[in-house]
Amino acid sequence: MNSLRGSCLCKTIEYQLDSLDMSISHCHCQTCRKAHAAAFASTAGVMREHFRWTKGQDRLSSYESSPGKLRHFCSVCGSQLMAERLAQPHVIVRVATLDVDPGTRPQAHIWTAHDVPWLEYESIEKCLEWQT
Repeated sequence: MNSLRGSCLCKTIEYQLDSLDMSISHCHCQTCRKAHAAAFASTAGVMREHFRWTKGQDRLSSYESSPGKLRHFCSVCGSQLMAERLAQPHVIVRVATLDVDPGTRPQAHIWTAHDVPWLEYESIEKCLEWQT
């Protein structure tokens, strides 16, 4: 597999992956919703040896969102890029920050018991009206 590249919104920080080592999941937990200002966050595990920062690591900020879990984000634009628990052999990449299609599709929705009521919508047609 070719390496995958990712970056923050302002392109200050960039990273490279050798592969996604775990399937993509959509996390609906309250912490992910708040951190990403979204209904859920799309994530995938990457073994530490397959992940590397390639640009702007000095502009990286971190926040311990729960005991032992660090969320890393761009100090310029605020994009959440990666999370980790230092004792784990993998990091958790925010798939939406990849600059290319990873070639795989999500396999699960997790923490759906935390869903918010406004996430539901009447039909896809209703959603498409907003695009016009």
